[in-house]
Amino acid sequence: MSILPIDSGRYGTKEMLEIFREQNKINYQLEIEGATAVAQSEIGLIPKNVGKIILMAAKSGKITVKRIKQLEAKSDHDTAALVEALSEKCKPEAKPWVHYGLTSNDLVDTSTSMQMRDALAIIQPKVAKLALLLSKMAIKYKNVPAVGRTHGQHASIISFGLKFANWAAEMAKHIERSEEIKKRVLLCKTLGVVGTGSLMGAKALEIQKRVAKKLSLYPVEVTTQIIPRERYAEYVFQLALLGSTLEKIAVEIRNLQRTEIGEVAEYFKEGQMGSSAVPVKRNPTKSERISSLSKLLRSQIHTSFENIPHWHERDLSNSANERFTIPMCSILLDEMLEAMIKIIQTLHVDANLKQ
Repeated sequence: MSILPIDSGRYGTKEMLEIFREQNKINYQLEIEGATAVAQSEIGLIPKNVGKIILMAAKSGKITVKRIKQLEAKSDHDTAALVEALSEKCKPEAKPWVHYGLTSNDLVDTSTSMQMRDALAIIQPKVAKLALLLSKMAIKYKNVPAVGRTHGQHASIISFGLKFANWAAEMAKHIERSEEIKKRVLLCKTLGVVGTGSLMGAKALEIQKRVAKKLSLYPVEVTTQIIPRERYAEYVFQLALLGSTLEKIAVEIRNLQRTEIGEVAEYFKEGQMGSSAVPVKRNPTKSERISSLSKLLRSQIHTSFENIPHWHERDLSNSANERFTIPMCSILLDEMLEAMIKIIQTLHVDANLKQ
C-alpha cells in the first residue's frame, strides 16, 4: 500500500521513479561488483576467469529484493545480504573472490553516483527543452509592450518577451552548472574499509580507475570509507537552485494570472474544474504545485549540509536520511520540470491587453 505521494506515482515520471526503485538500486550495486571483479582479473589481482564468472552472476537477473531481504533478516546487514545472494549464484571457484577488497559503502556510494548520473541524464534534456521553449516565447513576444513593475508597482514599459528571455538565460546557466558538477559528484569509490585500498595494495587506484570507466563515473581522488558528503550536498544544492528558478517563473505566472492583472493564464482544458465550490474559476494550479514542491526541495539542502561532518573515517549519521534526500530531490525536480514545460507550452498570453 502506498504511503507517500511519490510511492503512488502522483509525482515524478516513470523513468525517474525507476532509477530509485529498490530492485534497481540492487542492480546498480551488482553492476559495481561485476565491474570490480573484471577489473581485478584484468590486472591479475584475482584469477582471470573469475571476473567473468562474477560479472555473469551479477547480470543474471536472478538476484532479487525478496532473496536479499530473506538473508538480511538473519544478518541484519543489507550489503552483506547482497554479497551473500551474489555468492549463491557464482560457481565455487569464484565465491572467495566476490566483494574482494570492497566495503559496503563502495557499493552504497558508487550506486548513488550511478543514480545521480542517470537522474541528470533525464533532467538535463528537460532543462534544455524548457530553455528552448522560453527562447521561442521571448522572440514571439519581443514586440509586445508590457508594464514593468518594481516593488509590485508600475515602473516602466518593457517588452513582454524580456521576461521569457531572462528565464531562458537562467535555464542555459543551469545546464552549464549541472554539466560542471558531474566531475565532482559522479564519483566511483572502490578503496575499501577506510579508503586506503589496503587489500588491493598497489593496484587499488588502477582498479578504481578501470571500474569508474566501466561505470561512466569519475574515480574519487582521496576518500575515507565514504565519498565526501560535500559532493552530495552540491548535487542537492544544484537541484534546489534549479527548482528555485522554476518557482521564480511560477510565482510570476501566478501573479500575472491574478484577476486584476490577467496578462497570462495557464491552459484550462475542457471539463476542468477550478474549484469544487466555484467550478468556473481558472486557478494557476500547476504553478502553485511548483511553488509548493520547491519549498520541500530547498529544505533538503539543510539535511545535506548537516551530513558533511562525520566521526573519524565515517559514521552512520548520514545513512538513513540519504535514503530520502537524493531520491526525493531528483523525483521532485523532475516533476517540477514536467509541470513547467506543460505550462509554457500551453500558456495563454493576452497580447492585446490594454493597461
